[in-house]
Amino acid sequence: MKTIKAMLFDLDGTLLDSAPDLVGSLNWVRQTEGLPPLPLSEMSQYASRGAIGLLKQGMPEADEVTLETWRTRFLEHYAVNSYRHSSLYDGVPELLEALAEAEIPWGLVTNKPEYLTHPIIEAANLGNGISCVVCGDTLSQSKPHPAPVSLACGILQTIPAEVLFVGDDIRDIQAGKAAGTQTAAAHYGYGSGELKGDLVNDSLQLHHPAELIDLVRHMQTTAA
Repeated sequence: MKTIKAMLFDLDGTLLDSAPDLVGSLNWVRQTEGLPPLPLSEMSQYASRGAIGLLKQGMPEADEVTLETWRTRFLEHYAVNSYRHSSLYDGVPELLEALAEAEIPWGLVTNKPEYLTHPIIEAANLGNGISCVVCGDTLSQSKPHPAPVSLACGILQTIPAEVLFVGDDIRDIQAGKAAGTQTAAAHYGYGSGELKGDLVNDSLQLHHPAELIDLVRHMQTTAA
């Protein structure tokens, strides 16, 4: 592992276990159509695909107009229910404390829009430690395009080669590699089933957030 002077994280499925509330909003849309709820265990694997991805997997096949109607309902419900049952993954608070102690800045690069992301940051008490937030609508491009990651590196004032970008979705790895960062594949997250191929194999493999604590401590020891 090369020198790491900053870290970037995806949100859903990487720092935040948000599937309970995302699937809850999906089931609310299903309820409005007279459909029974789907189990969290079945639908959580689609939680990193956004509203449309969840709806396509969890609703009957429909035309674009109907899908957009469902999307509007989903987002309206989720906007006021985004942190009812969601929580930071085990090990994440300790990881962020370790980063603070090591004076390693960190930020978020998510495809979630800003109006949904910032209330979650506040509810999860992430605001005090975070150094940058780049959302899906911050720029005209979103992951897997490298621009959001490049912007975040610039805000952190760290060259991409010395930034580790951690994500559970193949789009995270693609964006990080294209931007020139080091990458870590979070196999504990929602998109882990698609974490395959050369880009993933060339990334740090994570199976629990706490594994990064060991990395941070190792870097401190090495630096000392």
